[in-house]
Amino acid sequence: MSKLSFLFIFLIINCKSKNTDQKPSFLHDISIGPTPWTSDVFELEEDDFTFAIISDLNGGERSNIYSTAVSQLNRLDPTFVLSVGDLIDGGTEDKAQLQKEWDWFDLRTSKLNMPFFHLGGNHDLTNPIMRQFWNDRFGPRYYHFVYEDVLFLMMDSEDYEEERMIEIYTARAKALKIIAGEIEGEYQDSDYFHMSERRIGGMSEAQYIYYKNVLEKYPEMKWTFVLMHKPLWMREDEKGLGKLETLLKDRPYTVINGHFHSFSHRKRYGRDYTILGTTGGSQHANDPISFDHITLVRMADEPVLTHLKMDGILDETGKVPITMDSLIMFEN
Repeated sequence: MSKLSFLFIFLIINCKSKNTDQKPSFLHDISIGPTPWTSDVFELEEDDFTFAIISDLNGGERSNIYSTAVSQLNRLDPTFVLSVGDLIDGGTEDKAQLQKEWDWFDLRTSKLNMPFFHLGGNHDLTNPIMRQFWNDRFGPRYYHFVYEDVLFLMMDSEDYEEERMIEIYTARAKALKIIAGEIEGEYQDSDYFHMSERRIGGMSEAQYIYYKNVLEKYPEMKWTFVLMHKPLWMREDEKGLGKLETLLKDRPYTVINGHFHSFSHRKRYGRDYTILGTTGGSQHANDPISFDHITLVRMADEPVLTHLKMDGILDETGKVPITMDSLIMFEN
C-alpha cells in the first residue's frame, strides 16, 4: 500500500472517530415506529453566547428588586451582565455616603456567578466629587471591550465640562428642594427642568475621539453594541451621538439606554434603539410600559433580544426567587 493510500485511509478513520466521539449521548428504547421527538440531531457546539442587561435601580430604589434580579440572573446563567447606569442614589458630595451606597450595590452584585460591567448614569455621576469617586473605584467612565468578535461601547452620557456639571448639579439640588416643599416654586419652572442635559445628557469631544479610534481599530466586528444611560442619540448638536452614528452606519449595531424608567423600542437608521424599563428603580403610576425586567441577548448571527419581566422568572417552586435585602445588609 502506498503512503498516500495509507494517509487517505487514516484520515477517513480519524474523521469518523472524531464524529463518533463528538456525538452526544441520546439513549431510548423505541426501536420501530414514530418517536415523540422531532430530531435526534443535537447541536454539538454553540457558536453563540448570551449576555444580560439590567436597567435603572435608582431614582427611588424599591427594596429587594435588585437582589431578586441577581438571583434570577444566576438561574439564567448568561456569560456576563451589563448595566445602563443609575446604580446608586448618589446626588451627594459626602464621600462616606458614597462609600456606603457603592458598598451596598457591589455587595449585592458580588452574588452574581458571572462578570458584571459597571456603567454610570446621572445618579452615579452627579458632580465632580462623584466623578472622581468613580474613577478611583472603577477606573474610566467610558470604555470598550470585545467578546467573541462583538464590540461593546460603554458610554458616559454625563460627560460634561466641570463648570457645566456644577451648574447642572446646583440646579438639580434646587429643583429637589422645590419638589420636597423646602422652597417655594414649581418644578416645571425650575432651571433644571429646562436643561436639555436632564433628559438627553451630553458627550465630550474627547469621548467621541476615543470611540472614533476604537471603531477604526475594530472595523470588521460581527456586531457592535452601544450602551449608555441617557439617550445621547436624541441630542442633535455636537454633544450628541450623531457624529458617532455616522461612523457606525456601515456596520451592524444596536443602541441600548435607560433613564426614562419606561420601556420603548424604535428603528433609527434601520437599527434597533431600545430604552429599557427598570430593575428596581421608581416606576410611573398606571404606565403599562414601566416595569421591572432583565434583558437577555443571544448573540447568534445577529442579536436576539428577549425582555423578561421579573415577575415571570420563577424558581423550582413556581415563585419569584426573592432574596431579601435585609438578610445581607451590611452594618452601618
